[in-house]
Amino acid sequence: MKDDFFTYQAQTTPHPLALEISHAEGSYVYDMQGNAHLDFVAGVSACSLGHRHPRVVSAVKEQLDKYMHVMVYGEYVQSPAVALAKLLAQHLPLPLESTYLVNSGAEAIDGAMKLARRVTGRSEIRYAHNAYHGNTFGALSLMDYRERTEPFEPLVADCHPLRFNTPEDLPLITDKTAAVVLETIQGGAGFIVPSKEYMDAVRRRCNQTGALLILDEIQPGFGRTGTLFGFQQFGIVPDVVVMGKGMGGGMPIGAFTASKKHMAALSDNPKLGHITTFGGHPVIAAAALATLREITETSLMDRIAEKEFLFRKLLKHPLITEVRGTGLMLAAMVESEEMASQVILACKDRGLILFWLLFEPRAIRITPPLTISIEEIKAGCAILTDVLDRFNKNTPIG
Repeated sequence: MKDDFFTYQAQTTPHPLALEISHAEGSYVYDMQGNAHLDFVAGVSACSLGHRHPRVVSAVKEQLDKYMHVMVYGEYVQSPAVALAKLLAQHLPLPLESTYLVNSGAEAIDGAMKLARRVTGRSEIRYAHNAYHGNTFGALSLMDYRERTEPFEPLVADCHPLRFNTPEDLPLITDKTAAVVLETIQGGAGFIVPSKEYMDAVRRRCNQTGALLILDEIQPGFGRTGTLFGFQQFGIVPDVVVMGKGMGGGMPIGAFTASKKHMAALSDNPKLGHITTFGGHPVIAAAALATLREITETSLMDRIAEKEFLFRKLLKHPLITEVRGTGLMLAAMVESEEMASQVILACKDRGLILFWLLFEPRAIRITPPLTISIEEIKAGCAILTDVLDRFNKNTPIG
């Protein structure tokens, strides 16, 4: 199977990890040899309830017995999508009440960009230095990392950076700005958490200039920070909130939510201002609905702070310079890119799945399922710190 993987499936890097997957359950992924791998990455924050959560699997099977795809988005009344949008509205502050369901977080970013230009009649979009919002042409245009953008230029016009968590740059937001797009925690840049004062100031500046504030919750969203969405910790309300990753419990989905008034701008003049064939797919919407219910109806979010505290306690090590992030969106920072890569690969050989971040090569990603147990946190951190100990002693770490 590995030979066929390299021969027939398009690759994203010259050297993929190429772990051959047999099955997955809970916090573990199993290879074809039957080895268990404790998952501290959760599909890059996508498997919020772990692998094959019973409630999600049950919802998918139940919906499969009823119907699958029947019509392009927005034409038929399909109960999983309607129930999901309604439940989201119940857990979001007003005026965030109307949700457009799409297929991924990046597609949701593109939709939010279109919405902002349509609502304001302006073209300029401001985004943060070292932002990462996805890889569609719209989302890629909200990135100033030239190594990644230059091969695909020209990108969407009139998109310009400002420095994240830097109030001095806020005058760049003017009455020509359609939207400001920010991650509530910068992911690819190294899990950087902005200050409440900065987020308050951004909200005020957008109010003053008439620009829409679009907050990217693709990774922090759905309980990962201890609240359903990261922006809820800053006491502000965006004009548009963008979702993805953990929303589907392991199924591919994204969404953007705004006021009913704003969202109406995509339904007319022109009609079908934003359209998708598979957005709101009933099987996937059923999985997302089950995920949202599980997160909001249980004590799962209440335990995030406890689990974060344990990670921080167990990851005190001479080679870890700091642990960035919040909740279960953490990055253990080490001294060099080489060290980070060697540690991640050595942990893989020891049965612990870790991963990299896009722009910060010294980071070791730790984004486990929200359902991870205390015992599993201890077991994984023991592997990680043992590998670091071996590195510290200049002994083979594999």
